Amino acid sequence: MNLDELEADREIDPNAPLSLPEKEICDRYEKVFTAAVNDALREKRLTNQTLPNGLVPLRERMRSAGFAFTIKGAKNLTLKNEMAERARMLDDIPEDSFIVWDTSLDRDSAHWGECMTMAAQRKNCRGAVVDGGVRDTDQVIDLGFPLWVRYRSSNGMLGRFRISAWQTPIQMGDVIVRPGDLIFADIDGALCVPRQMAVDILIRAEELANGESELKQWIKEGMSAVEIVERGGYF
Repeated sequence: MNLDELEADREIDPNAPLSLPEKEICDRYEKVFTAAVNDALREKRLTNQTLPNGLVPLRERMRSAGFAFTIKGAKNLTLKNEMAERARMLDDIPEDSFIVWDTSLDRDSAHWGECMTMAAQRKNCRGAVVDGGVRDTDQVIDLGFPLWVRYRSSNGMLGRFRISAWQTPIQMGDVIVRPGDLIFADIDGALCVPRQMAVDILIRAEELANGESELKQWIKEGMSAVEIVERGGYF
């Protein structure tokens, strides 16, 4: 059995060079919107890049983009060294990252809270999408940290859930997320852009966003839907 190509596909370098600085890429993504990015991905036949629809922002105006720092974990009652492993993970978060946390569909624990938020912000992390729960919600909101979660709970992880790995490929819903992929999230949810396509998708999303402004102007001018489509517009 030859799995070399599959292994290479799963182990893309999270620090592979890009044609623009990472911070500029993130900042420019945050000036568009996920629908435009999604449409740009669809043009490249990437139609399954949206993270599960149940992941919603703590506040409607939250919007953030960054490069995936992946975390994997599952229900686990073992306590030994759990906090030490968690601390190692937090210390490994790089600047301009966006945490993507696969909880193996755990629906009991709060995986994110105030102290994790403070630790992530100190590392200049740009946001997090956690397929699980949050606690200390008031404090997280006050800290202004962009966070997408499924639910809220007072149940801390310790003795209920354990992190098993980080910076490894994960799967959330239909989407495989590799460390270093571009994550962008707003009120309409979160999506993943493969790292090697992050700049091309950004440029096309900016074009689509600008084109939508023109389309809205046509509508305001009273142009019919058929005329708009004939001019290359869409609805």
